[in-house]
Amino acid sequence: MAYTCSMAASSITTRLALFLAIFSSLLHLYVSYYEFQVGDNDGWVVPPKNNSKIYNDWASKRRFTVDDYIRFKYTKDSVMEVTPIDYERCNSSYPHFFSNNGDTIFKLNHTGPFYFISGVAGHCERGQRMIVKVISQQKDDYASAAGGGRSVGASNLVIVLIHFVSLCLVSYLF
Repeated sequence: MAYTCSMAASSITTRLALFLAIFSSLLHLYVSYYEFQVGDNDGWVVPPKNNSKIYNDWASKRRFTVDDYIRFKYTKDSVMEVTPIDYERCNSSYPHFFSNNGDTIFKLNHTGPFYFISGVAGHCERGQRMIVKVISQQKDDYASAAGGGRSVGASNLVIVLIHFVSLCLVSYLF
């Protein structure tokens, strides 16, 4: 009888270890990127006259990595990703990216700088522009030192899948 109980305990321990390994792998999917809201609560607006560097100051206080997202919230405006020269000149003629939907999400898909300007005449010259520098450092190494405005991003689908798989595993293992 003791032999059977020992085998059962060993089987449960093995299943529990397997469940924990799979669950921890799924949790890594949950925290796969970060989303930053440009300008925090103020959003993407023309800066006050006495603070034309507001967006570069905002960006310099954050650490962006590949696959992070930045969200631009605005009304009656636009956002463009441009070349460094077009950024310096506030030239909106040939953007790499353009959006004017009021709630733009932009994926930071490579290391290095990204240059953003407003496409509305005069806004860039008044300071509505920003340089975002993307590093290649692992998120886990600096997540706690990220600075304000950082939020964990994950799609609802990933969260639902994690819960579904967890429930299936628990019901199967126990």
